[in-house]
Amino acid sequence: MAKAPNPNARTVAENRKARYNYAIEDDLECGIVLEGSEVKSLRRGNAQITESYAEVKDGELWLINAHIEGYDKAKTFGHEERRPRKLLVNKRELSKLWQGVGREGMTLVPLSLYFNGRGIAKLKLGLAKGKKQADKRETVKQRDWNRQKQRLLRDRG
Repeated sequence: MAKAPNPNARTVAENRKARYNYAIEDDLECGIVLEGSEVKSLRRGNAQITESYAEVKDGELWLINAHIEGYDKAKTFGHEERRPRKLLVNKRELSKLWQGVGREGMTLVPLSLYFNGRGIAKLKLGLAKGKKQADKRETVKQRDWNRQKQRLLRDRG
């Protein structure tokens, strides 16, 4: 018998343009420090990470410019919608990310914001290198060709 899907695990926000604009070299899961009203807002699905990025400041990893909409029922204990949020990673992962950003000129791009099986908010962060315009065109061509192949195979067989 198949397991029932966990009601706690679900994706809140996804950065779909990241895979188009960047070549993702490596990714990792990290925790995120949130206030109570932010968690409530995330559970309602009110978040956007398309314009956000992560950076290392003073030996800590921060998520910059992520938008988590205000929770209307938290009147006096609300939160600032675009405040910097601290990301939780261990020191070894942080040093690996810092090396990639410093030496190789890579960027830390948030790929998705989700709740794991235990109901804890997590952020999937990608170590990425920016694509040039020709690389983006090649990605589009490859995607279109794969779609066409699937159509041909479906119609024939």
